[in-house]
Amino acid sequence: MLITFKSSAAPEVMMLDNLAQLLLGIIGKRLGQRGVITHDELEVAIVKLEAAIVVDKDAKTQHDSVHHHDDRHERDLPVGLAQRAYPFLDMMRHAQKMKADIVWGV
Repeated sequence: MLITFKSSAAPEVMMLDNLAQLLLGIIGKRLGQRGVITHDELEVAIVKLEAAIVVDKDAKTQHDSVHHHDDRHERDLPVGLAQRAYPFLDMMRHAQKMKADIVWGV
């Protein structure tokens, strides 16, 4: 199922529900039929998501230093949290700047 996040500060962001559930869980929200991230919550939410991205990148770097994948092409590498979360994180940053809420399911 696709979840569409909307804000007056940015274009809509659509993602599969499993990714939406992951990202919302990181920032302390639950995926329901409807929801909102208020502009007052965005500063903390952004910090939490950025921290999770750093942890993910560190884990990947540590894994790569132990397991060399010389025979793998870059296109074969799994997509990390930074790439998966970027559109949502970008939306949150714009919404914070514009003091706008982010909603879904409406």
